[in-house]
Amino acid sequence: MDIGHRNNVTVTGNPEGRTVVLAHGFGCDQNMWRLTVPALAEEYQVVLFDYVGAGRSDLSAFSEARYSSLEGYAQDVEEICEALDLRDAVFVGHSVSAMIGVLAAARVPERIGALVMVAPSPRYIDDAGYHGGFSAEDIDELLASLDSNYLGWSAAMAPVIMGNAERPELGEELVTSFCATDPEMASVFARTTFLSDSRAELKSVQVPTLVLESSQDAIAPREVGAFVHQAIPGSALVTLEATGHCPHLSAPEATNQAITTFLDGLR
Repeated sequence: MDIGHRNNVTVTGNPEGRTVVLAHGFGCDQNMWRLTVPALAEEYQVVLFDYVGAGRSDLSAFSEARYSSLEGYAQDVEEICEALDLRDAVFVGHSVSAMIGVLAAARVPERIGALVMVAPSPRYIDDAGYHGGFSAEDIDELLASLDSNYLGWSAAMAPVIMGNAERPELGEELVTSFCATDPEMASVFARTTFLSDSRAELKSVQVPTLVLESSQDAIAPREVGAFVHQAIPGSALVTLEATGHCPHLSAPEATNQAITTFLDGLR
C-alpha cells in the first residue's frame, strides 16, 4: 500500500534538519497545523499527515476493526515513519494524538526520539482519584448525540472545544473540519478517543517529553496536564496563556514558542 497516499503525507521544511511529525486530533486534519509549520520549516523537516478517515486520506483504507483502538492509529504513525525511514523524529500530537504518540514511540523507539503533547488527555472520564473532566454519563450523551445528529453535534460541540467565544471564526473552522469528516468514521474515532484509558502507558515513556496545556480548556482541564506531567518521568509542563483545546490555532505564537524552545533544548 502507498502509505503516502493512504495518509495524505506531506513533507516540507528543511530536509537537512531533524524531523518533526505533526499529528492532528479528532475531527481535524493536517491543515490545523498551518500556523505552526512556518515556525518550524526553516530549521526542521516537517511531516504532516491525515489519519485514515480524516482530511484527504484514502477513505477506502478505513477499517472499523483497526481504528476502534488507539493502537490502530499508532500503527498508522509507525507505518508512516517506516515509509519515510525516519530516525529520532520529534512527534507533536494534539489531543488524542498525544496518546497515540506515546503508543507509537513504544512501538518504534528508534524512529521517535521525543514527544510534544499538546492538550493531552489519557482518559476523559473521571475515575477514583482522577479528574478527566467528564462523567461516564456525559460521554454516553456526547456519543449518542454524535450518532443521532452528527452535523448538529458538530455545530454545538466545536465552539465548546475551541473556546474563545469572542472569536467565533475559530469555532466555525472547527465545525467545517468536523463536517468534512465521514460521520460513520467520525463515530468510530470518537468512541476510540473518548472511551480510551491510556494512563498506564504514560510511565513507559522514555524520551524527552513536553506537555503543553491551555490555561483554560473545557476538554482537558489543568488537572489532566498535571497528571500527565507527573506520570511521565522527566517531562516538562508548560501552561500556555491560551483558551480552548486547540492552542495551536487560538494562541499560535505562544504554542510555537514553547515547541521551538523545547526543540532547541534537544540539540
